[in-house]
Amino acid sequence: MRNRRIGASLALLALLASCGGDSMLASAPAGTGAGTGATAGSTPTPTASTGCSLRERQDWAAAQLREWYLFPETLPASLDPTPYTTVDGYIDALTATARSQRRDRYFTYLTSIRDEDAYYQAGENAGFGFRLGIDGTARRAFIIESFEGGAALAAQIDRGAEIVAIGTSAATLRTVSAIFAAEGGAGVSAALGPNSVGTSRVLQISDAQGTRTVTLAKTDFALLPVSTRYGAKVIADGGRNYGYLNLRTFISTADPALRAAFASFRAQNVTDIVIDLRYNGGGLISIAELMTDLLGRNRATSEVSSYTTYRTEKSANNTTRFFAPQPESIAPTRIAFIGTGGTASASELVINAMIPYLHGSAGLIGTNTYGKPVGQIGLDRAACDDRLRVVALATQNAARQGAYYDGLAGTVEASCRAEDDIRYPLGDPREASTRQAIDFLAGRSCLPVTATAITASARGSAPAPTTDLPTRTLLLPDRPTTPQREVPGLY
Repeated sequence: MRNRRIGASLALLALLASCGGDSMLASAPAGTGAGTGATAGSTPTPTASTGCSLRERQDWAAAQLREWYLFPETLPASLDPTPYTTVDGYIDALTATARSQRRDRYFTYLTSIRDEDAYYQAGENAGFGFRLGIDGTARRAFIIESFEGGAALAAQIDRGAEIVAIGTSAATLRTVSAIFAAEGGAGVSAALGPNSVGTSRVLQISDAQGTRTVTLAKTDFALLPVSTRYGAKVIADGGRNYGYLNLRTFISTADPALRAAFASFRAQNVTDIVIDLRYNGGGLISIAELMTDLLGRNRATSEVSSYTTYRTEKSANNTTRFFAPQPESIAPTRIAFIGTGGTASASELVINAMIPYLHGSAGLIGTNTYGKPVGQIGLDRAACDDRLRVVALATQNAARQGAYYDGLAGTVEASCRAEDDIRYPLGDPREASTRQAIDFLAGRSCLPVTATAITASARGSAPAPTTDLPTRTLLLPDRPTTPQREVPGLY
C-alpha cells in the first residue's frame, strides 16, 4: 500500500503524500484518511491472479475491499461482477451502502499509479489551467481561479471572468446557457473536452476587458500549491498585521512553500493568521501534518495532533500523531480558516486538529465544509497501472472529535458566514471571505455558518450550497482525474 491521503471531492482516506480534492491519502497500511499519506506496513500480496482482464481486476479490487475497507459490514456478502462493464462500476456497487449512509461518497475508487504519482509528487496535470464554478440556476459558468503556468492565465483569463460560450471552433460555439438547458453541468464539463494535451476549445469570455473570443489548448503544467501571486503574504489592516496563506492542494511540493510562508510570518511576528482552504479538496496526510506542526510552535511534543484508526482487524496499524514543531513554526493567537463545500479531507484534518487547543480562537469562515473525516490507502497492482484508493482509516483530533460527515460547522467552536466573492482576487481584503476572516481575527461579531450537510455526491457536480449565500459551486466531471479530485473545479 503506497501513500495515505485525505482529500475531498472527494476521496478521503489516509492522506496520501498527495491527496483531497477529496481525499486524505496515506501509505499502506497506516493511513489516516485526512488528506496526507503516511506509510506503514508492507504491501499486501494480491489475492487474485496477476492478470489484467476486467474480471481479474474486479476480483482483485473486491479482495482488497474485503481486507481493508473501513466499513466491512456494509459490503454485500457476495456480488457477481459480470453485469458491470468497468472496475469502477463494480466498486460503486460494492460500496453502495456506505455511500448511501454518507460515509463513503465516492472516496473509494480506481486510479492510475503513473498519473497519481505525477500529481502528488510534482503537481503535474494537463488542462487549460483554470478552476471553474457554475451557477446551475442561472446557467452560467465562471473562472474561479487561474493557475500560474497554464494557458488561461497566459491569455489573461483570470478570477471573475465568465465563459459565455464553448465550441471546438468559432462556427460551433454553443452558449453555456444552452448547454445547461440541454445537458446540465455535465454537459459543460463534456464541452470542455478530454484532459489530454493539445485538446483545443474556442471560448467566448466576458470580463472587465469586455467580451472576446479566445482559443485555448490544454497543456501540461505543474500546479503550484501556493500561488506566487497571492498565496502567502502579510495584510496590514486597521493598524494590525495579519498573515494570509492560500493552500490549493496538499502535495509534496507544498512543503517548501509552506515553510517559506510560515518563516516569513514568524520573522514579522505575525500571530493572527488567515488560512484559506476554500477550494482545497485534500491530499497527502504528511503535508497536513506539516501544516499543523507549522501552527504548533507552542505545542509540546507530548501533545496529540491527531489519532488515526483502522477497522478492528487492522487495529495494529492505529497511530497517535504528536506535534513536531519546526524551525519555521509560529504560535498562533487566532486562526481564521476560510472554507466552503469544496474544503475536504486533509483540509478538514488541519482545521479539526487545532480546535482542542485554540477553541473559539480557531474559526471557520465562509460556509460549511464537505465532511470527510476518513482517509484512503493506496493498494497497487503495478502490472495493470491500477491503484485502488480504498477508505481504510478515520481520523480524530486530540479531543477525539471526528465523524464530521456533515462538515465541520457542527464541530468548530466559532464560525462566520461569508460569500466567496469572485469580483476580487483571492487574499484581497475587499473580497468577502477574506474581509470576514480579518474581522473575525479582529474580534468583530458575525453570523455563524449554517451546519447543514453538503448533499451532492463528489461526482458529476460540486457540493451543493448550504446557506442562502450565492449558489455557485465547483464543477466536477462524472469521473474526475486525481488532480480534479484534489483541486475541485480544475480544467
